[in-house]
Amino acid sequence: MQRLRRLLMAFVIVTGMLYLALCALAFAAQRALIYPAPHAEPAMLRDQPGFGVVPLADGLNVDRFYVPAPPGAPTVVHFHGNGEQLLGQRGFGQALGDAGLGFLAVEYPGYGASPGSPTEAGLYSSAEAALQFLREQGVKPEDIVLSGRSLGTGVAVEMARRGYGARMVLVSPYTSMVAMGQRTLPFLPASLLMRDRYLSVEKAPHIPIPVLIIHGEEDEVVPVDMGRTLGQRFPKARVVTVPGAHHNDVLERDGQEEFARLATFALDGT
Repeated sequence: MQRLRRLLMAFVIVTGMLYLALCALAFAAQRALIYPAPHAEPAMLRDQPGFGVVPLADGLNVDRFYVPAPPGAPTVVHFHGNGEQLLGQRGFGQALGDAGLGFLAVEYPGYGASPGSPTEAGLYSSAEAALQFLREQGVKPEDIVLSGRSLGTGVAVEMARRGYGARMVLVSPYTSMVAMGQRTLPFLPASLLMRDRYLSVEKAPHIPIPVLIIHGEEDEVVPVDMGRTLGQRFPKARVVTVPGAHHNDVLERDGQEEFARLATFALDGT
């Protein structure tokens, strides 16, 4: 009996140590999982029309892609997903430009050809620098439509919380990165381990602008229920779910022209 107790105690200790080691590994590796940053050579974008840089407060620059709006038209400020980069936003921006809108996308630190390392604070700094650039171009606050896709929805929500934008479009949004961590690794205490939290669900009730949420009904990465939950938290929100669409094809199925129409008209009920 004494031997059995010792064996049981040893098992509990070893299991506990392994669990703590797993927690430490998850804490250390989480940013590599959240930000699988694609890279690009500077020459691929910095000498091309529409591309340029915006300065950050720490002295670094991040890249941006800008399509000026026609007089009186809104400008969509878009924050891309975690597996995307600025170079891949050019087609989206040109499509919205063809639809009569302006477009601005900014790179995240450590993504594409931009220096630095991605963090929640770093992404917010990049986003705010882009919005400052837009202000310098003479774009009025009431003409700004914030837009985010997947990871970028958390950035868009924070910018709206800070008072930017007259309306917002969120594509495949999550409620928080903590909730995503709990979904991905349910056996770990994500609420204690997550360094970058993106608490959109807590910020939503304090954001008064109209919000449109677009979510694929077959989204295998961010469940559509997260989009619906967020839609209930914003004071003014409309949720559009796309039958048959997954995480990476929801805009492609519904069409970027439809995105432009919804961004500029459907939010205010017209």
